[in-house]
Amino acid sequence: MFSRLTVVENLEMGAYIHNDAKQMAEDMERVFTIFPRLKERAKQSGGTLSGGEQQMLAMGRALMAHPTVLLLDEPSMGLAPLLVESIFETIQTINQEGTTILLVEQNALMALQIAHRGYVIQTGEIVLQDSAAALRNNEMVQKAYLGID
Repeated sequence: MFSRLTVVENLEMGAYIHNDAKQMAEDMERVFTIFPRLKERAKQSGGTLSGGEQQMLAMGRALMAHPTVLLLDEPSMGLAPLLVESIFETIQTINQEGTTILLVEQNALMALQIAHRGYVIQTGEIVLQDSAAALRNNEMVQKAYLGID
């Protein structure tokens, strides 16, 4: 996210590879549909947005490029619980619309609720990998990462 640029300018930066103004306008409307709060803040500079709004803007900017894979690093970090739920619902919606999501997230419970597959990494090494459902039911994962005894 470019803190000195407005929300609209940030979104336009995400579509820099496209030369079609009509397509850019349609893409921006799609982002505003996914993140209605951004439409309310369209002329506001990115640096003045809340943490959740900045996450939305970063995701929206990425979506403007029509990615086949979207890489998300800790999208819930520092967000209020209600915003975390909203971000994860949005991630799930984006995935259902056909974009593959590669998510790095310490909130294992939320991540495994929406993921198809999961990997547990300890000190840089993959120690477990399985379907998300199997990892949710794994005793070690429940105790060490999900807080379930």
